[in-house]
Amino acid sequence: MIKRLLDLALSSIGLVLSSPLWIAIPAAIRLEDGGPVFFRQERVGRHGRVFQALKFRSMIPNAEAATGPLQATEDDPRVTEVGRLLRATALDELPQLLNIFRGDMSFVGPRPLRPGEIDVGSDGVLLRLEDVPGYEIRHSARPGLTGLAQVYAARDLRRSGKFRLDRLYLRRAGFWLDLKLLLISLWITARGEWERRDRAALGKRKRDWL
Repeated sequence: MIKRLLDLALSSIGLVLSSPLWIAIPAAIRLEDGGPVFFRQERVGRHGRVFQALKFRSMIPNAEAATGPLQATEDDPRVTEVGRLLRATALDELPQLLNIFRGDMSFVGPRPLRPGEIDVGSDGVLLRLEDVPGYEIRHSARPGLTGLAQVYAARDLRRSGKFRLDRLYLRRAGFWLDLKLLLISLWITARGEWERRDRAALGKRKRDWL
């Protein structure tokens, strides 16, 4: 209950303080290509409940029309110029303050997954995420805007590795760990380094904060 009250308080404050950005960012998106401002996507939440996650659009319109669901890569050609700035500072996820306020998400927790996502196993075989060890336990908590996996996992790390970080968070979850992860996330945002998912950058981040 304390975590939920903190989420309510911080998301309310965040929505008020960020109100000028809700004018500037949509204007920049519309000026670049005239496409829609928001991007809605189904995500799996607590106890497996599916909800609509809201983001500022950072890719070209209909980016997945030709490929289907596909995770963004470094230097992804589908990302717009405005989108690169939004993704580097995580401002594309600003609308998820509404998801946190509604109770779909928390500020800190496992990353919300898409229904039907697949991973590539070590043998190159496609694997449903539901079959990856640790999938179910992740849904015992609300998914988070940030978390251990979001901060410390390399982009190319397989889901099994990210799920291990999620399980570690669930075992150690508490006020001080959440506060630390929030502070690290603000530090990464201020430096515009969310898109730096290479192992050298993550190694430095671990030395600085762990």
